[in-house]
Amino acid sequence: MALLTFLLPALFIFLLGIVFGSFLNVVIVRSIRDESWVTGRSHCDICGKTIAWYDNIPLLSYLVLGGRCRHCKEAIAISHPIVEGLTGVLFLWWYIGFSLFFKLTQEPFVVLQPLFWLAVAAILIVIFFTDILVFLIPDKAVIALSALVVVYQGALLWAGIMQPLDFLYSVLGMVGAVLFFFSLWYFTRGRGLGFGDVKLIAPLSLLMGWPSLIIGLFASFIVGAVVGIGFVLVGKKKMKQPIPFGPFLIIGTVIGLLWGHEIFAWYLTFIL
Repeated sequence: MALLTFLLPALFIFLLGIVFGSFLNVVIVRSIRDESWVTGRSHCDICGKTIAWYDNIPLLSYLVLGGRCRHCKEAIAISHPIVEGLTGVLFLWWYIGFSLFFKLTQEPFVVLQPLFWLAVAAILIVIFFTDILVFLIPDKAVIALSALVVVYQGALLWAGIMQPLDFLYSVLGMVGAVLFFFSLWYFTRGRGLGFGDVKLIAPLSLLMGWPSLIIGLFASFIVGAVVGIGFVLVGKKKMKQPIPFGPFLIIGTVIGLLWGHEIFAWYLTFIL
């Protein structure tokens, strides 16, 4: 009975996640097309036919249709089921890890903290896949992420949970990171990274804080270099072909958030 009590809510949360993932697909596709997120019917990217509701059921419709449009039989982008499944897993992690990762017990942060991180993760999924698909980091997503982080950290400051000195360090770290990325963009004339990366690093820096920011940035460059070299070795990319850097910034941010303090502390003991 106890297992059933756990599994049924978990299944519901996962299903809710893949439904929300379907909405994130809409946001990703319409950000690429520069269309409204909230109006208009979904349609095939190839033939333009409107997608019926029974062909728009998260994950299930993709499997039933064999990954192809009902009308033109062209392949549906694999990113659609990936985003839906990933968002379902995210919601499931959020449900299972609630007591492990969300430690604030002060009202209203016992509710606001998990909602904040769920919203942040959803925005990062949009940025991650949009950048992979078309080398684009949507300004609206960056603005939404920035506003979310600033408002949340402002609330933490007001409640006395975040110390002013910690926030000051985060802001100084953000300024340094933005200047560093702007320099890379400016002196490489956009070949080193895009201006979208310059804008994205601002909210990500605040999100990580100091000193996790250092670990996150270092990890993003390491992961990016490894993946880039891997693409060249398997023939997927040539040496001078660009690859989107936004996903690596997001991966580095996750590493910084989860293990940044521990890695930085280990590094200090290693060099001192």
